[in-house]
Amino acid sequence: MSSPSKRREMDLMKLMMSDYKVEMINDGMQVFYVHFHGPTESTYHGGVWKIRVELPDAYPYKSPSIGFINKIYHPNVDEMSGSVCLDVINQSWSPMFDLVNVFEVFLPQLLLYPNPSDPLNGEAAALMMRDRPAYEQRVKEYCLKYAKPEDVGAAPEEKSSDEEFSEAEYDSADDAVAGPVDP
Repeated sequence: MSSPSKRREMDLMKLMMSDYKVEMINDGMQVFYVHFHGPTESTYHGGVWKIRVELPDAYPYKSPSIGFINKIYHPNVDEMSGSVCLDVINQSWSPMFDLVNVFEVFLPQLLLYPNPSDPLNGEAAALMMRDRPAYEQRVKEYCLKYAKPEDVGAAPEEKSSDEEFSEAEYDSADDAVAGPVDP
């Protein structure tokens, strides 16, 4: 059996090799950011979030701590702190899971299937249960306001490969890169 630090290293490498942008914060590989794109089939599609991941000393036997840095409107995410209420991370974590599971399965499922009966954001949960179209509109507004690629420090070119740029996006991306020209 490998040591927890060896496993942490392996899981982190596997995450980086899965095409996620990972920003290291410290040398101990315990705290880092991951750029996470909203699932294609969800109201969060097009949004990009910077997720703070903290691995406890006992990882993988103890679950990672996950939090959204930029704002997201979701019943199971605290709007102020960004902390996530997700059973599989908080209660039913197992050493069989790894970091790739968090970003390819758990977080997409959280965004695809919000649980308004166990909210961290009571307003979002109430709106979702009372008026689903208004809830989805609010989600989209938050995506546009807080979850653009530039909000997480990602260049527009870092969109996932299944997304296509419109010509206007290319032009605006070029303008943003080029910047103003002095006469």
